[in-house]
Parts: sequence; structure tokens; C-alpha cells
Amino acid sequence: MEHRIAHLLATSKNTIVITGAGISAESGLRTFRGASHADLPADMQALWKEFDPMKLATPEAFDADPAAVSRWYDWRRLGCLAAIPNPGHMALAELERRAASRTARFTVLTQNVDRLHHKAGSTNVVELHGSIIQWRCTSCETKTTPGPDPLPQFPMPAPCCPNDSAAILRPDVVWFGEMLPFEALRAADEALESCDLFLSIGTSSVVQPAASFIQVAAQHGATTVEINPEPTPISRLVDFSLRGKAGEVLPRLVDRR
Repeated sequence: MEHRIAHLLATSKNTIVITGAGISAESGLRTFRGASHADLPADMQALWKEFDPMKLATPEAFDADPAAVSRWYDWRRLGCLAAIPNPGHMALAELERRAASRTARFTVLTQNVDRLHHKAGSTNVVELHGSIIQWRCTSCETKTTPGPDPLPQFPMPAPCCPNDSAAILRPDVVWFGEMLPFEALRAADEALESCDLFLSIGTSSVVQPAASFIQVAAQHGATTVEINPEPTPISRLVDFSLRGKAGEVLPRLVDRR
């Protein structure tokens, strides 16, 4: 099966890959719903116990306590900055380079906000849920990329609007109840129109609208592949389903020329 998928990767004219939290977990980043956070700094343990993490990811939560939400997301941001791409990320970047060498298209649609694909060298990346590395002003929407140190205060005044006391920074991520970025959705839809190979990697395939992308690709005639350690709702629907971690399976596909 892997030999067949490797051949498809080597001959596809338009490959789309969607990645989820699973591939980032292999770099040490816990999934959002991860149960254990014993490594939180001591002064943040109370914050974690007081707030349900799901309630930290809504506009309403930010409006109610922007300092607490900003602080938690800054902690997550620093973790993402420290994370290193794993062999799965590196393999996808290599597959994109090979596709470019034969003038084929290779697009990564990611639900992750950590920018590990960028670190690995992928260039055609569509961030469906935004990026925690980038923050934006609540007043004028100007985006900024904070440095590698913790933010100096919470909430953080927006540097673009120094005379507006209400202008603060929020992470440039998609929270529950918010729409996905229009440009990201448009890029995904445009790529899907001519997709002939679609890979779903490290995602549960239950979060919409991303979960429907593989079905749209199949309707357009694309060959569909799933790579995941555990079965998901799409496992019985795809053409090929490989069990295993992205960091183990993808390098093997790269090596099977």
C-alpha cells in the first residue's frame, strides 16, 4: 500500500494535505483537549485549575477576562516557538519541493496554529485556524508578531494604536464561534477544484468545515488517503488508510521513490 501511495505522490499534479493536532503532538505540543498539563509554570497552575480550557477559546471569554486569556495563550505561544518540526513536518516539506521540481502543486491545509510546517520549510501553507505566533489589534486588526520573550503585560496594549486605550492584542487564532478566515477558505476551495490526491494526516476529521474537504476532493475524483494512529470517521471512506504516526509513515513514503 505504501508503495502505491508513494507512486501517487510522485505523479500527482495537485496534492492537498490537511494536517491536525496529531502531527504537532509528535513535536511535543499537546492537543488542545489534552488532560495533563503538569508542566505549567507554578504561578499558572491556579489559572489552569480555575478555567476550563475550552472556555478560554471564545470571544466571550476574552471579553470577560482578557488578561487571563492573553496570559494563557502567550504561554502556549512560547511553547510553539520552542517546538521543533518532527520528521513528519520535514517529509511534507520535502514532498512539496519534489512537486515543485516537476511543476506540480502541493498544498498544506493545516488546522494547527503553531507554524511548525513553516519551520520545516513548507511554503504553500494555508492556516485554517490562524496562527498563535501572530497576534492582532482588537481595534484596527493590524497584525504583529511578538518577539521570543513573554509579553510584558496582560492584556498587551496594541502598539499600532498607542492613543486608543481599548486597543489590545489578541492571538490571531480562530476561536469557537468565529468564522474561519475568508482568504484561507478561498485558497482551500480553489485548490480542491483540481485536486487529484488528498491526504488527511493526524486529524480526527470531525471539525467542520475542514472535515468535509476530503469528501469534496473525492467528489472531484481525487484519490484519498488517511494517515492516523487510530481509526477516524473517514477511515472506511478513503481509498487508502494507513495506521501510524506521521513522523514514521511520511518519511517512508518519501524514501519509496
